[in-house]
Amino acid sequence: MSLRVLSLNLLKNNRNFLQNAVRNSKGPGAQALAVAPYATQVTVQATPAAVQKQKVSKAMKAYLERAKEHDDFMKTQDLEFQIGKRHLANMMGADAETFTQEDIDEAIAYLFPSGLFDKRARPAMRSPEEVFPARKAAEFDETGRPFHSMFYTGKPNFFQLLHDIVEETNKLYDLEERMLRRGNKPDENQKLETAGFQLLPKDQLERVLVEHIADIEYQNFTNAMDRLISLPYSYKSKAFIERYLKPLIDQSKQLEVPKPKIDEQGRQYITTYECLRKTARADVTVRLPGTGKITINGQDISYFSSEECKEQLLFPLNYSEMLGKVDVEANVEGGGPSGQAGAIRWGIAMSLRSFVDQEMIESMRLAGLLTRDYRRRERKKYGQEGARRKYTWKKR
Repeated sequence: MSLRVLSLNLLKNNRNFLQNAVRNSKGPGAQALAVAPYATQVTVQATPAAVQKQKVSKAMKAYLERAKEHDDFMKTQDLEFQIGKRHLANMMGADAETFTQEDIDEAIAYLFPSGLFDKRARPAMRSPEEVFPARKAAEFDETGRPFHSMFYTGKPNFFQLLHDIVEETNKLYDLEERMLRRGNKPDENQKLETAGFQLLPKDQLERVLVEHIADIEYQNFTNAMDRLISLPYSYKSKAFIERYLKPLIDQSKQLEVPKPKIDEQGRQYITTYECLRKTARADVTVRLPGTGKITINGQDISYFSSEECKEQLLFPLNYSEMLGKVDVEANVEGGGPSGQAGAIRWGIAMSLRSFVDQEMIESMRLAGLLTRDYRRRERKKYGQEGARRKYTWKKR
């Protein structure tokens, strides 16, 4: 046998030996050797480290999965909100593209009237960002590399805010220096007016940043913002400053409460005229002190046969804890039992303001007792089956 044949047989045997070793191997280098059947022993040892994948911890996987689930949940809720808004706009005959949150509130109050005095118990539809508490997005990737440059401060959003304030301040300093060199002065007509505004309180700032901050950190924020606002060219950063300002709530003007008069018996009394509800009209007189006597068109409370109407009548007296302490006299005409009871109820509530303290008046206002109900029956439309109901339409 020639030397050439022996050399070929030896090379073939070595190749078969390496291929069998690759098939029996469980390491990550097996795929690399399968691709290169003539790989050497050096390649076999170096390949596993080269193709080794970086491991991801279980905690990291759970964190990223929770972040993805929250993002998917918010997307679904936002889609449902947009669909609901479009349905409301169609029912109100408005354009869904220009239907604002204020229009949504008015539509719900019109379509779903509620007698509940607690606003949180009334039907409402808000954007998912307002309903569900904000959560931080994923702050690092699968390899553990943080997205934010200030991640290791523990409060990246807060320190990023301080950094942005300092940047805006330095820009205004540079602008002021350039203007001084040119001999120019800031425009007084564009001066930033912060009267009637205040910086966001700590709790609201925490909701914006989605981070908890200490009192000393909030003080640093207010000091930095005050320094920025006090600069002569602060109006150049108006858009940035207004993001962290909150308008002061003006106190609502208190309705003038009439002073009670004295009747022939020496009792205090107050009369409320033009008490309206639907097509009913009433005049209500409340006298103090009293025994809880209620007179309606010369009859007692049995004037109303419905228990609901009686409850409507007694509700302002029970709410103000004046039941059994005053006498009520009412003259009512027009409308049905529900409209007459609503008119008398409003008249009683308005008259009781003269006999209770200011705190109770505010509580009655919040309960809706002092708000006149202007709702009326919606008329039937021509070409429709009812006020909003349409006739069934069939194409074929």
